[in-house]
Amino acid sequence: MSIHQTAQVHPSAVVEPGAEIGAGAIVGPFSLVGPKVVLGPGVHLKSHAVVTGLTEVGEDTVIFPGAVVGEIPQDLKFKGEETRLVVGKRNRIREGVTMNTGTEGGGGITQVGDDCLFMTGSHVGHDVIVGNRVIMANQAALAGHCRIDDDVIIGGLSGIHQWVRIGKGAIIGAVTMVTNDVIPYGLVQAPRGELDGLNLVGLKRKGVARSDITALRAAYQMLAQGEGAFLDRARRLADETESQYVRDIVEFILGQTDRSFLTPR
Repeated sequence: MSIHQTAQVHPSAVVEPGAEIGAGAIVGPFSLVGPKVVLGPGVHLKSHAVVTGLTEVGEDTVIFPGAVVGEIPQDLKFKGEETRLVVGKRNRIREGVTMNTGTEGGGGITQVGDDCLFMTGSHVGHDVIVGNRVIMANQAALAGHCRIDDDVIIGGLSGIHQWVRIGKGAIIGAVTMVTNDVIPYGLVQAPRGELDGLNLVGLKRKGVARSDITALRAAYQMLAQGEGAFLDRARRLADETESQYVRDIVEFILGQTDRSFLTPR
């Protein structure tokens, strides 16, 4: 066990032998830190938090009461192999959140980026990759092997099917089931998720240039109404656009995936 001299561990907390607690970290009352856990500098476990498994938590991340970070996958194929969870910096993991380690068949690692907010009761399944600045609202859930790119927002009580990719800057409405890939900057809503436009509010808040928003609108219309199959329309966009935002969509569509796409209505 390695506890930095500036770390604070409450007398009622359990830090198992082998754990590493970084400078300025705080382990609150009745929390549990497993023997293979590494807590970076400034990590704060509030009361009754559990961090276990082969888990790394990046600096200044805050884990709230009742969260369970690093438990084994909820996968019947899991046979006890040693797999990992890596959580980045400055994340806020609220009450009751669950994050599982990976599986051997999925690459052995679950990864979370930096500056994310996981609201109460949200779930990150095994072998998921979450980018930076992602927001998951209350009780939203990511099934195994999902990939969530940067700046995605997932509304409360929404579920993302296993293996689904959600492109950067997309927004998923509340109480939505997403079973197919979502293009970058897409807007998805309705109980059985439908691609219903672009996340224009998010783009404007981000300060995206008007010319890029105009290009994205035109690209969306081409994907919705252009000639040929969906992939053919995307290939034509690659030849015609100068906007990096449109290229983001094209590269996403032409990338490797095990799912179909949500296509414009």
